[in-house]
Amino acid sequence: MMRTTRTIALLAALGMASAGAVYAPTAAAGVSVSVGINVPPPAPVYEVVPPPRAGYVWAPGYWRWEGQRHVWVNGYWMPARPGYVYHQAHWEHEHDGWRLHEGHWGH
Repeated sequence: MMRTTRTIALLAALGMASAGAVYAPTAAAGVSVSVGINVPPPAPVYEVVPPPRAGYVWAPGYWRWEGQRHVWVNGYWMPARPGYVYHQAHWEHEHDGWRLHEGHWGH
């Protein structure tokens, strides 16, 4: 069954490529994920940012939505990616509610 699914996905990708579209699995695409809700996030929690670490980038903490409530995710160090800029997670108010844009790497 798994092999059939992969074959179908490959054929779909080839068909999409010939039509001018590009197929990229989310694991390889670096896609930004967002979550939309009708509950605004609480005020950010004050974090003391540790001193800089060579070869690392600080990802600030943020509120994550877990089904029925916001849960604070502490900031953390992550390995730097030369040639990329880290865009921190943030909430944005839109016409239909609040949307969390997960942190991601971009050019």
